[in-house]
Amino acid sequence: MTARQKRLLLAVDGSENAMQTVKYAGEEEAFKGMKIILFHVYKSIPEAYYDLEKEPKSVKVVAHVRSWEAEQKKKISKYMDDAKQLLLDAGHAEPAVDIKIQNRKKGIARDIITEAQGGYDAVLVRRRGASALQNIIVGSVTLKLLQKLTFAPLLIAGRKPINKKVLLAVDGSPCAIRAVHFVASMLGPLKDYEVKLVHAVRGGFHFDLAAAESEVIAETDSVFIEPVKILKEAGFSEDNISTKTTTGVLSRAGSIVDAAHSGEWNTIVLGRRGLSEISEFFMGRVSNKVVHAAPKDTVWIVT
Repeated sequence: MTARQKRLLLAVDGSENAMQTVKYAGEEEAFKGMKIILFHVYKSIPEAYYDLEKEPKSVKVVAHVRSWEAEQKKKISKYMDDAKQLLLDAGHAEPAVDIKIQNRKKGIARDIITEAQGGYDAVLVRRRGASALQNIIVGSVTLKLLQKLTFAPLLIAGRKPINKKVLLAVDGSPCAIRAVHFVASMLGPLKDYEVKLVHAVRGGFHFDLAAAESEVIAETDSVFIEPVKILKEAGFSEDNISTKTTTGVLSRAGSIVDAAHSGEWNTIVLGRRGLSEISEFFMGRVSNKVVHAAPKDTVWIVT
């Protein structure tokens, strides 16, 4: 029986930042063989605006707007064609890359989420798009996806080059194990990738007894047993798997980012929620902080 082809939703906004994400998708071996859909939500002029053509004084203005909109559609069409060609030049097969442009319905982020419900294995975006201020770490659309995309992994492309070194944060939680499985399925067949499993145990005082008990259970190196087994069964060499436990940290997120930077692990992978997260919290505190604390790194967040 033929395995189902994995599908990646690559959301782009027509900016140079987004084109760099396309370049990342082309260079990342994990995406080779996947079906990649280049997706753009087009902010068209509301149809009601064109009712002004019925007013003699507004005919010229509406004609100008129609001309402007036609030019914008032409530009985004060329942009999408260029993005597709970039992927083809990187070695992706032509049938494996599709373009989808749609008019905005509910909002850009919500439209991306709706599209992602169509059977995608992951969603890939850039931190900031065309209209983001330079001092903003995460753009508004990406921030909304961080908050609301709860059913598929969200991959946030960074600016650091791909170096086939992946830092995978684990804490014994089901979400962390799903992150391990995701890495195993994406990278297991690729023999030259290295994975470092890190476990950060917070120190200091605990005010939540239940959370404290959960942390005590997860403090030992036994937290690595299942992840290592999963990675090996997926094809990772034992030589390419390493582990590290850091205890007494004030910030798990800070410890994870420090570990990534100290070893130049340019891709950070973690579960959306850990052992101590409230199940209904919109996004895990650790994953949220990692995204903001590592602005140049690529971060994969697995739900």
